[in-house]
Amino acid sequence: MLRRTKIVATLGPASSDQKVLEQMIRAGVDLVRMNFSHGTAQDHVKRAETVRAAAAAVGRTVGILADLQGPKIRVRKFENDKILLNKGDAFILDASLEGLGNQERVGLDYKELPNDVDVGTVLLLNDGMLEFHVTSVKGPEVHCVVVRGGVLSNNKGINRKGGGLTAPALTEKDKEDIKTAALIRADYLAVSFPRTGDDMRLARELMHAAGGKSLLMAKIERAEAIPVLGDIIDASDAIMVARGDLSVEVGDAAVPGLQKRMIKMARAKNRLVITATQMMESMITAPIPTRAEVSDVANAVLDGTDAVMLSAETAVGDYPVETIEAMARICLKAEGESEDGMADCGMASQKFVRIDQSIAISALFAASHLKVKAIVALTQSGSTPLWMSRVNAGVPIFALTPLPETLSKVTLFSGVHPINFNTTANEASQALLEAEAALVNLDLVEDGDLVVMTIGESVGKSGHTNTMKIVRIGDHRKH
Repeated sequence: MLRRTKIVATLGPASSDQKVLEQMIRAGVDLVRMNFSHGTAQDHVKRAETVRAAAAAVGRTVGILADLQGPKIRVRKFENDKILLNKGDAFILDASLEGLGNQERVGLDYKELPNDVDVGTVLLLNDGMLEFHVTSVKGPEVHCVVVRGGVLSNNKGINRKGGGLTAPALTEKDKEDIKTAALIRADYLAVSFPRTGDDMRLARELMHAAGGKSLLMAKIERAEAIPVLGDIIDASDAIMVARGDLSVEVGDAAVPGLQKRMIKMARAKNRLVITATQMMESMITAPIPTRAEVSDVANAVLDGTDAVMLSAETAVGDYPVETIEAMARICLKAEGESEDGMADCGMASQKFVRIDQSIAISALFAASHLKVKAIVALTQSGSTPLWMSRVNAGVPIFALTPLPETLSKVTLFSGVHPINFNTTANEASQALLEAEAALVNLDLVEDGDLVVMTIGESVGKSGHTNTMKIVRIGDHRKH
């Protein structure tokens, strides 16, 4: 069974060893996330090399997602690393404090906080575990009363309930990290906390200036991003439903509905989407998931997400390989329950301006009405399989390409499986025969199987797909 939904695993101390990475890739990892909040540029270069070596050892293509840190809206450090705050306590968030914090006050990484809050503003710290209400702002000091207490430790994050913090999405560190992402040839670049489509457009300019070709992914985690979601999606190649910070800003009850809406919007705009945060959280320390986690992953699959993501589970967890195996098993089972997407995808009423897009949709239509084994797209840029992946055709889509960057890019496309394919053929008909032979050799199809194939008459040129052919495997050998 070929799995449609892709699995993204975050790298960390638990998953830095090449042998462990090989096990993770065998278990089903399609794309790895490198968290640029941790480590140096040299660490990232070394880790990318290890990932590619592990993928080559296993014989699979694995994509790389470079995830920018974004603005650090955090408290600074305490004298004793942490304090305990009780309901009703007074506490000061002090933008001018350079030393260590204590029971009364703590410094801030984000010096603009006093300008971003007013009396009555609700601040949520440590992923919403603690709640402060602002009672006054005195110069660089934000005076608060604790409404929900608990332990506050070094470097914990701060969110403003309902959004409204003005920190720019791209910090100076992020701008340097974009150069590193270009250097390691990251397939995707995730931008943290974008507020508008312009944040994504700036990131794209910086990526191109650095000589990189990464596709841009917007992490939707700010309340301000929700009203301008359409513009952010338009300016991006992919989005991440980043449920952690988003949940703190908009309230946990709002997130499931937003998740469904975001996935639907992204797919309608031919963009990719990852669902992330706490998907298998209990498996950081347990060998099996909770029933609620199983339902969460399955529901994301049924919503139509391209990929599901693991964070601490694979970065620092005790069971990185088992977590991936469990996630793969859940995805496959949920896919068995999902409906063929051709019926209600709205494609029939769409107007197409590009020939290659029309061919992609025709292939989907043919596949859903004939008993075909697979769709086979000979592609340079990956555009044709991307369009095909926006609808669940109920059969695997094989993207055959000689280009390494296209192979690793399609690792995130739902239902699309990359196959390294080189041809010296000048004629489309000859290239299709070679593609058929390659699929037979890989045991992906056999004689008698019906497949839908797409190709451009100008073999090897990007954006020229203009031919669809329905082929019964082995028929040409009988004539």
